[in-house]
Amino acid sequence: MLRFTLALLPLLCIAESSYQKPPAAIEKVLASPATPTANVSPTRDAMLLLEADRYPSIKELAQPMLRLAGHRINPLNNGRSRAIVYRSYQLVDLQTLTGRKVSTPAGATLGIPRWSPTGKYFAFEVNFDTHIELWVGETRTGIAKKVDGVQLNSAYGEPVQWMPQGKGVLVQMVAAGRGDAPRKAAVPAGPLVQESAGRGAPAPTYQDLLASEYDEALFEYYGTSQLALVDLETRKVTPVGKTAIVQSSEISPDGLHLMVSSIHKPFSWMHPAELFPREMEVWSMKGQLIRVVASQAMADRVPIEGVRTGPRNAVWHPLEPSMLVWVEALDGGNPKEKAQFRDKLVTLRPPFQTPRDLHSIEQRVMGTLQFTAAGDVIVRDFERNRKWLRTFLVGKQTAKLMEERNLQDRYKNPGIATMDTLDNGQKVLFQDGEFAYYIGEGASPRGDLPFVDRVSIATGNKRRIFQSSATAYELPVAVLSRDGTRLLIRHESPSEPPNYYLLDKDERKAITHFTDPAPELRKVTKKLVTYKRADGVPLSFTLYLPPNYKEGTPLPAVMWSYPREFNDADTAGQISGSPNRFTTITGTSHLFFLLEGYAILDDATLPVVGTPETVNNTYIEQIVAGAKAAIEKGVELGVVDAARVGVGGHSYGAFMTANLLAHSDLFRAGIARSGAYNRTLTPFGFQSERRTLWEAPETYLKMSPFLSANKINKPILLIHGEADNNTGTFPIQSERMYAALRGNGATVRYVQLPFESHGYTARESTEHTLWEMVSWFNKHVKDASAR
Repeated sequence: MLRFTLALLPLLCIAESSYQKPPAAIEKVLASPATPTANVSPTRDAMLLLEADRYPSIKELAQPMLRLAGHRINPLNNGRSRAIVYRSYQLVDLQTLTGRKVSTPAGATLGIPRWSPTGKYFAFEVNFDTHIELWVGETRTGIAKKVDGVQLNSAYGEPVQWMPQGKGVLVQMVAAGRGDAPRKAAVPAGPLVQESAGRGAPAPTYQDLLASEYDEALFEYYGTSQLALVDLETRKVTPVGKTAIVQSSEISPDGLHLMVSSIHKPFSWMHPAELFPREMEVWSMKGQLIRVVASQAMADRVPIEGVRTGPRNAVWHPLEPSMLVWVEALDGGNPKEKAQFRDKLVTLRPPFQTPRDLHSIEQRVMGTLQFTAAGDVIVRDFERNRKWLRTFLVGKQTAKLMEERNLQDRYKNPGIATMDTLDNGQKVLFQDGEFAYYIGEGASPRGDLPFVDRVSIATGNKRRIFQSSATAYELPVAVLSRDGTRLLIRHESPSEPPNYYLLDKDERKAITHFTDPAPELRKVTKKLVTYKRADGVPLSFTLYLPPNYKEGTPLPAVMWSYPREFNDADTAGQISGSPNRFTTITGTSHLFFLLEGYAILDDATLPVVGTPETVNNTYIEQIVAGAKAAIEKGVELGVVDAARVGVGGHSYGAFMTANLLAHSDLFRAGIARSGAYNRTLTPFGFQSERRTLWEAPETYLKMSPFLSANKINKPILLIHGEADNNTGTFPIQSERMYAALRGNGATVRYVQLPFESHGYTARESTEHTLWEMVSWFNKHVKDASAR
């Protein structure tokens, strides 16, 4: 009989431990409330303040979840799992600056509100455990009421939208009489079989895909909706057309037609629902088919960085009764094909028989189409090799270049146009004659200084009518008047919590009066630090120092980062963020290390500079050089103890962390959350990598820290959500990385968080992640022995 002693057993610990809580100082800050989000009405005379559900319980996350066709469905209420929800709304009158709480049912969560075109009402989803209701609130009174006879289906598509003039609501309902959900057979009828006909079909490593005929049946069951019209006065509910898996439904400006896109079988087990076969149809408002605009097959042969052929980005022209406008590829959707023009704009008018070409576009159209108040189309095209973005104003006869820049040039970013909702429910630029308004981040060498520009559509001339103070961070939320003299802003500074203000010409009026939720954080100091890499590339980080820091004292430090690729050093070195923001720490933020006495090199820029096709060939060398420069700058400032620096990151930042530990001796330990470590498991590209594994095997292998696991001789903490849905970051990436590290004798700990996705949301998961992070770095960085 063989006898074993514990000392002879390999060190292996696999257990389900209980959730832990971080230190009390961290727990106190974690519990502070979030600043509500402002949602302004189309008439700009009212807004809703949405109070978020910041940390749901693990019990809520443990509700059943179906992972089907790239989507996550709650089978109990036929809604989206993990949807953005709110606990309450507060309605604020922007004329009197008075507020009142909106009446909503207790114990339910609320969806994102949709304002009626006239601003008199707002509709929203009310989520219960077993169903989802439609509620409509009145802006004048703040009273909201349930609409009887409507069980919403928000599992797929757009569940609620307003009719022109706000006379009614178009909804997606659970189909009446659909019966019980499909049941999985106890005994399979046969093997699961997939087959390819020999044509290339490269695909990203999507997650949550269909994997069986049973999955297909479930997706069809929960995804199928019945469109219906709800009359706002009579509350009568009228079904419209046939049931379908509705991808989108858009009401024409005259309220007489619907553009309905729906998906159907055959489904794919390799692609998400957005690439399934689809029908794009025009219906009457009674649901009668008028015209099949497009019948598109499975988009499983779309090249990497390519687009689907046929109509895409289709919208109604806002100033025409019923005219469709869409984009269509002229190069087969393949960016590698040589073509004089890659896309074109197409229009289709009643009786919806003959499409007409409006304009040919040289490069690939990017983003959604926008329209001016005069009806001209604003189109953006993108040249992928130079990462060059252009904006054109397309009229009936001409196209005029409005703006162009490198997509990554934050300093030249013109901002986002303020839009106006017409009474017919459509959107155009919010204009004062020829002038429109653009709200931007205002990136600059001094940090972000948000702005509002008044821009001439005719000439392109700009006048800055607002810019954030250099000592505060003031974010424009909305332009409230045609002449631009009334603005809604959110003001904050290092000593002032975020609050909403009305700027009326030279007068500033406070709308909200939120107090400091965590006064202890005011003792934290921060500043923007700039420096250069050894090869001259400019870099930066935001330096945070803990409360009551004694100047000149080197501290244990945490460098937290996320590498990005750039074409040139100028854009790579641009500053992001602002030192003038109010320090708020939430979720699983690394900034909580401040309360444990660490210096933080936050968002330390680690640019990877090169041509788009080969930029990653020197990925390792560039991130190591960037990390070395960051630490040296911290040491030069006298705030970083070079012998006690930890590195961490999330997602691609986790990938970076493992590589830095494998290829440098700069750090004492690392924290890698939700990462991908073996690039052979993402063989058709990742991040901005365009080449496949078979086209650039050396780069894929060199960049994979999994293949350098034997070189990692510093402690590393791996954390991953067991229900990660991010493309490429399957939990198996962390599982196999842990096995590789353990097998090579590394000091490693692997934490898998039940029910969590790519980011971690449950209170219990958040607290435990912070406990793990603090415990790991306290042991292996702060209290580490001399090298």
